[in-house]
Amino acid sequence: MKEWRLGIFNGIMLACYFIPAWTIAALRIVMSPVRGMYEPANIAPAMFASDHLAWSALGLARFAWLFALSRVLVVAFFFTFLLLVIREALSHKRGAEEALGFALVFGSLLCFGCMVAASLVGEAAAVRLHATELLLLLAAGIVMIVEGSAHEAPRTINVPERVFPAGRPA
Repeated sequence: MKEWRLGIFNGIMLACYFIPAWTIAALRIVMSPVRGMYEPANIAPAMFASDHLAWSALGLARFAWLFALSRVLVVAFFFTFLLLVIREALSHKRGAEEALGFALVFGSLLCFGCMVAASLVGEAAAVRLHATELLLLLAAGIVMIVEGSAHEAPRTINVPERVFPAGRPA
């Protein structure tokens, strides 16, 4: 099999965690928005929205749907990344890093927001969960950045030679 870089392998491991975990959390919200938002994986944004925002029950339900949609978006990018990695392994084409990059960026933003919300409402277990997920995503992003710059061709600076008039060396 082809030699995979560490960033790709790390992305596969992250996808194996985030796809089922976030899909289940999002499906619980879809089945019952209020009950699903008060599951342990979703409690921080739900408590923040209910405590700090003056929304009606319909507004909270809409927030729950938007939150579920954002989780599904991250899952979709991880799934696309896995499909591109499989295609890359079969046809020796590259291009899976972009889908992984989008998943890492959107997932990191979502985890950071959930972590901040959990800290504002005092949910220590939720803070630990979202901080752990955020650290996983950030570490994978750092590995991708370091690996990407290591595989680029070194850049050379072309300095033009000075042209002197005849008979006058510098």
